[in-house]
Amino acid sequence: MMEVKDIFDYLPHRYPFLLVDRVTEFESGKMLKGFKNVTFNEPQFTGHFPGNPIMPGVMIIEAMAQCTGILAFRSQGEKPDGSSLYYLAAVDNCRFRQPAVPGDRLDFEVIALGNKRGIWKFSCTTKIDGKVIASADLMCAERKV
Repeated sequence: MMEVKDIFDYLPHRYPFLLVDRVTEFESGKMLKGFKNVTFNEPQFTGHFPGNPIMPGVMIIEAMAQCTGILAFRSQGEKPDGSSLYYLAAVDNCRFRQPAVPGDRLDFEVIALGNKRGIWKFSCTTKIDGKVIASADLMCAERKV
C-alpha cells in the first residue's frame, strides 16, 4: 500500500493535479489498484458544472494515467530521479458509462499489457461501488527531460 506521501516519490504531480489518493495493491510489472476520493471543494467543480458538479472525463483518464506511471516507475525497482517522465502517448477504446460526482470514490485498476523500450501499454478501468464507470487502453512513453 502507498499513501499520498509515498506517491509523491513516483509522480511529479501535486495539488490540484495529483489525482491518486492511495495505492492499495501492486504487483510489479503486472497490476496496480488505487483510488481517489472525489470531494466537492475541488477546483474543477466551480465550472464543471455549477449546480451539477461532474468530474470531467479527461480527469478520470488522467487519474488512470497517473496510476500507470506509478506502476511503470515502481516496476523498475527504483524511484525516479527527475531525469525522465512517463507521458501519455495514446488513449484507445475509451468509454464512459456514468458520471462521477462529489462523494464518489473512484477505484482504479491498471493492468500492464506490455513494455518495449520504455513504451508501456495498459488496460485501465475505473469503478464506483464495484461498477465500471470508465475504461480505456492507455499507452505511455518514458522520455528523458
